[in-house]
Amino acid sequence: MLAESARATSAAELRFRVQAPNSSPRATSVIALDAGGDAVLRRLAQHPWSRATFLRAPVPDPQADGEVADGWLTDLADRQLRVRDQIAASDQVIMLAGPGGTAAAAAMIGRACSQRRVTTTALIVGAQSASDRELSKTLAQLRPWSLMVVIANTDEYIGDMMAALRV
Repeated sequence: MLAESARATSAAELRFRVQAPNSSPRATSVIALDAGGDAVLRRLAQHPWSRATFLRAPVPDPQADGEVADGWLTDLADRQLRVRDQIAASDQVIMLAGPGGTAAAAAMIGRACSQRRVTTTALIVGAQSASDRELSKTLAQLRPWSLMVVIANTDEYIGDMMAALRV
């Protein structure tokens, strides 16, 4: 009698296996939430990624107590795009924010992702020289709206993280 693992790898069982790799790469929206995230976003956009869109969130209006304009993002060519359209076209969203910055748009993006059940990851970029207070400020803004938050010390780590997320 064959062991279960030997039987599972037999020629008779081969016909039940999927014969082709997953051929559809993930559609990813990478969104900078503040100036720190924007600088990293521009550097990342220069590299070849599979089905990645690089966007910037609106900057909070100082007259409106830190609120952001609801519903719009900007691509690197300064075209305005609706958040709901970008989220609908995405399998995952990666948000980039610098320590101590204002990441108020995370709530707008996070709500849209929750409604569509799109996976969210937040990367705090440039954290190597940040104080605990700055990191805490940014974490408090990102944590409620992200399934995973990563504190990244270097751009190299960010690229590795994006590769791990199959961007």
